[in-house]
Amino acid sequence: METIKNIARRALLIWATGLFLVNLAQAGIAVQHWTQASGVQVFLLPSPAIAMLDVQIDLDAGSRRDPPQQAGLASVTARMLSKGVRAGSLPTEPALDENALGEAWADLGADFAASAGPDRLSFSLRSLTYPDLLGQAVQLAARQLAEPAFAATIWQRERDSLKAALKEASTRPATLAGRAFAKAVYGEHPYGFEMTEATLDRIEVADMAALHQLIQPCRAKVTLVGAVNRAQADALVQQLFARFDQTGSGAACAPLPAVPEVQPLTQAVEQRIAFDAAQAQVLIGQPGFRRDDPDFFALTVGNYILGGGGFVSRLTEEVRQQRGLSYSVYSYFAPGLHAGAFTIGLQTRPDQADQAVQVARQVLARFVADGPTEQELKAAKDHLVGGFALRLDSNRKLLDNLAHIAWNKLPLDYLDTWTQQVDLVTVAGIKAAFARKLQPQRMVTVVLGAPG
Repeated sequence: METIKNIARRALLIWATGLFLVNLAQAGIAVQHWTQASGVQVFLLPSPAIAMLDVQIDLDAGSRRDPPQQAGLASVTARMLSKGVRAGSLPTEPALDENALGEAWADLGADFAASAGPDRLSFSLRSLTYPDLLGQAVQLAARQLAEPAFAATIWQRERDSLKAALKEASTRPATLAGRAFAKAVYGEHPYGFEMTEATLDRIEVADMAALHQLIQPCRAKVTLVGAVNRAQADALVQQLFARFDQTGSGAACAPLPAVPEVQPLTQAVEQRIAFDAAQAQVLIGQPGFRRDDPDFFALTVGNYILGGGGFVSRLTEEVRQQRGLSYSVYSYFAPGLHAGAFTIGLQTRPDQADQAVQVARQVLARFVADGPTEQELKAAKDHLVGGFALRLDSNRKLLDNLAHIAWNKLPLDYLDTWTQQVDLVTVAGIKAAFARKLQPQRMVTVVLGAPG
């Protein structure tokens, strides 16, 4: 008889070959949403074409909640969540160290991982939906979610490893430029906090356990994409949180402290950082906008024209094509719960850095003042609308989009109306939105590796 492990591996091999893709010919993307008695908000997109399920759990416990002196706490907590689980309440639930935990997931042909971003602490589960496999995967995920070991000896090893990685990263010019840029753009806001050897030394397993207390059903948003119906999804989510208090109220779900907003820049800031490198690193930018800003679509389309469209962008035309100052130049916005940075980035020969900075600034100033042309807008819309299906051509991409909808409180028909929203963007709308958000005369400029 074929073992569970072999069944799982065979099915995952079929999945990897791409023989089963999500059917995007459906008339619409029917997102279902409900809230359980415990307070968990559930978002489901059934996708029955393949016997696979992807689940994501998001909580407001990302790095924006790190204490300043313990920058990196959310990140290392997520890292330690895969390093073992405590013994459960049943005799059949012994403690599992990181090796045993990894083997348990491998035997199921499933994956469970934790990660921390600026806003979210996230957990992801992927499993086949065969009843015996899925049930075991959910049980194991529930243990890992609720009962991490947080072993002090393991943390000491991981801390040493992270310190070594930080030292190695500090030899890379791009890392150093990025750190300086984030510090200058965000100031004292948590988005600009930097994990260092000193902050790691201030983090103990007790701090991770305290952060872990933020993982409560009533704070969770769970998104599911795969071959399950609503009843199955509801039962699965209940099982994931079965080891937590299910009251959905009380001190565990009292409002979390407000995180201050990113402060706008009051003046231009320029930093020149000496570094012996073949290429100078250039970053120009400022705080941008929050994800819930009504200018989102105008800024998205406009940035494609400015520097997000690769070889068809204005920055590429002016900096690379006409002057040969850089192989690659780009711009992007990074909106979140707070105003994420607007960034222009490029690499150039050290002796050309001043000219590259001047040209990039000129292109940005002209774009903010004048906006795009009608021809540029049409080309951008054609590309964005034409490529929209590629954002949805796998369960993983659908899950990313659904989690984005859930986390940012977007309309459930957001994906159905996305192309319409892009089509509604006008030249005047882009010009007005960029004028509201960007101040080219008050930006941070970091140049690392060019002559002083």
